[in-house]
Amino acid sequence: MNQDQEHLRLLSIFHYIVGGIAALFSFFPVIHLILGILFLVAPHRMGGSPLLPPPFLGWIFIIMGGGFMLVGWAFAVCVILAGRFIVRHKHYIFCLVIASLNCLFMPFGTILGVFTIVVLVRSSVKALFYPSEDLVLAV
Repeated sequence: MNQDQEHLRLLSIFHYIVGGIAALFSFFPVIHLILGILFLVAPHRMGGSPLLPPPFLGWIFIIMGGGFMLVGWAFAVCVILAGRFIVRHKHYIFCLVIASLNCLFMPFGTILGVFTIVVLVRSSVKALFYPSEDLVLAV
């Protein structure tokens, strides 16, 4: 196995790990989701104050919490798919875009994204992704 294939194999493993970490962190907004449901279902249980929270506040918590969870899970799935595509030498542009988006997920995603971009822009690695096409078309 040459050096490029070894680097791609390691990047794939690290994409699986970072995707799992991203999926785990995507569960944090479940607190807001539960709080929003409580605002709607049992507003009288929210403290000893005689003022009840308005129902729209519950919907805001539900929509925002659920939205952040869905976006996080979608990101995690994309990172895991990128790891799968990297090891199979498929979908070069998708892997490069996900590597760029990984840079937003600090600190592990930033490190992984930078290393992935550095490896993917090598002409020898592009040749692995585009074996039958001219490299001029792949750029």
